[in-house]
Amino acid sequence: MQVKEKEGTMKRLALIAGLLVLMVAGLAQAKTTVEFWHAMSGSRLKVLEKIVSDFNAAHPDVEVRAVFTGTYEETLTRFIAGYRTGTAPHLVQVYEVGTQTMIDSGAIIPVYQIPEMLGETWDWAQYVRPIVLYYSVDGDLWPYPFSSSTFMLYYNKDHLRQAGLDPNKPPTTWAEVEEYGEQLIQAGVVTNVLSFGWPDCIFEQELALHNYLYADNENGRADLSTRVTWPDAFSVKLFETWTRLSQKGIFLYGGPEYDANAAFTAGKISMLLQSTSSLDGILKTALGKFEVGTSFLPRFADEPSGNSVIGGSSLWVRKGQSEAELRAVWEFLKYLSQTDVAIYWHKGTGYFPTTNAALKQLMDEGWFVESPNHLTAFLQILSGRQDTAAALGARLGPFPEIRDYIRTAIEKACAGTLSPEEALAEAAAKANRALEEYRSLIK
Repeated sequence: MQVKEKEGTMKRLALIAGLLVLMVAGLAQAKTTVEFWHAMSGSRLKVLEKIVSDFNAAHPDVEVRAVFTGTYEETLTRFIAGYRTGTAPHLVQVYEVGTQTMIDSGAIIPVYQIPEMLGETWDWAQYVRPIVLYYSVDGDLWPYPFSSSTFMLYYNKDHLRQAGLDPNKPPTTWAEVEEYGEQLIQAGVVTNVLSFGWPDCIFEQELALHNYLYADNENGRADLSTRVTWPDAFSVKLFETWTRLSQKGIFLYGGPEYDANAAFTAGKISMLLQSTSSLDGILKTALGKFEVGTSFLPRFADEPSGNSVIGGSSLWVRKGQSEAELRAVWEFLKYLSQTDVAIYWHKGTGYFPTTNAALKQLMDEGWFVESPNHLTAFLQILSGRQDTAAALGARLGPFPEIRDYIRTAIEKACAGTLSPEEALAEAAAKANRALEEYRSLIK
């Protein structure tokens, strides 16, 4: 009798164990996977990986798989190709100049539609207004605002001191950049003074900063652009200024994107126009070498005022997902909107805090007093105009291609290969052909 009872008990235990195995297997199968393609590398990658890891730990039913897919341009190209072949991710990070391409792709769900699709409501007014305005179509937000930035002036305070300049009064105009540059060179502090990160972007920034359109049809915001607005009097003056500074040795063309950062952090130049996304990397590299200051982008005193343009990137949701996948993506985007997460991303990268709540908490805790360099570019976008298409920046389909043409034009003008006006005219002819080709494909 005891043997039979024991056998019965063992059978019941085996049955329970089997049921537990099935339950665990069922839970594992119920986990929803979100593939997320991004272009973050270096120190930014570590911050992003920590955010994704923390989200996954807090959401056992969801697994976000963050996959580095190369540069911004490579990631955008790969996504478009992947959508056509059915291999695109659920979520993708795209730089700001890919915005119009994503809108026209037919491959995405605008984020403003997602809450209603899932039976929820969401307050889009919680996000910082200039960022929302940049990424909105007819007042509705299309991508999720995540890694937003703009450009600002970085400068070496120690160099200014050595040249007898006030380290707390950086140049605010191009005329002052020239004056400071001459004094720094004459004092023997540096051989070259200023370089640009993303030279093509600085051209865009300067047009927007002075409230000049980059392209027709309200910078491509009213309709697809057909032509760029340059060369015109302002753009020629800008190129002439940069060419003159180059001839004096003040301006040093430092290459594309982040190439010029090394010259600045090594103390070979005194000033750098670069994205806020480089801030934390620059501060860490310069620590113990020299004191870094930041200020607004230089402008022309006799020109109208606009605003610096939102840069960086945003997150786009692929069309054609299951409801479970879409819910998982939405949970991740809501997680990124949490105040502590937005603050962690800002402090770890230099990108803007994208929510008003995060901005308020940073101010309340004294973060911007402790690290005023993190406030500079943010004040710049908040203090500028937000009511013109010129100040908001352009939205063009072949924007990455047009940027290449502008970068080449800057190189040729500064090298003396072409005059400033000739270099701009050559770039404009190529840009207009690209706009025409893109429009013929879309319309």
